[in-house]
Amino acid sequence: MKSGDSTTIDVPHHEASGGGGASKGKGAILTVPARQEKGGMRRGMAIIDVVLRIGAIMAALAAAAIMGTSDQNLPFFTQFFQFEASYDDMPSFQFFLIAMSLVAGYLVLSVPFSIVSIVRPHASGIRLLLLILDVVALTLATSAAGAATAIVYLAHNGNSSSNWLAICNQFGDFCKTVSSAVVASFVTVVTVMFMILLSALALRKH
Repeated sequence: MKSGDSTTIDVPHHEASGGGGASKGKGAILTVPARQEKGGMRRGMAIIDVVLRIGAIMAALAAAAIMGTSDQNLPFFTQFFQFEASYDDMPSFQFFLIAMSLVAGYLVLSVPFSIVSIVRPHASGIRLLLLILDVVALTLATSAAGAATAIVYLAHNGNSSSNWLAICNQFGDFCKTVSSAVVASFVTVVTVMFMILLSALALRKH
């Protein structure tokens, strides 16, 4: 039968009586702690969390690095103008670079705390702290990815109503670079979402 956090097993024991007969008695009770089983499950979740964080770090750093190196100069220019496209020409791309850098920095700092969850799987305080900070990081990464996506869409398709011209026909390499950065940012968003779900599941089992 189960009681609390442990499982008890009754082990029958046979004792020989003095008259040569055998009488049945109840022997020792073996106790198998269920806490150890839950600890192993939480430890496994913590290991998966560390792996996801490393993947999110790589994706966030890639997004920031790709956006930071997006720059293209056209091979022709006039006496007064040089045709150039760079991320720092657009505030949305500047915000993207700053936001993804902050997310990557946070994820790097969060890895040691996630490792502590492997060593101490029953410590719910650390898991709750990571859950709250992960939600903040998800909000920042999602807003950056959404803002950059809107600009990339306009760069590819333009908008005749607001006189936005599509520039990707001229700045093809620039558009490919910033599009790759946006894709990497959405990989970060999806990975952080899985981290949040995993943390919530681990807390639910406490």
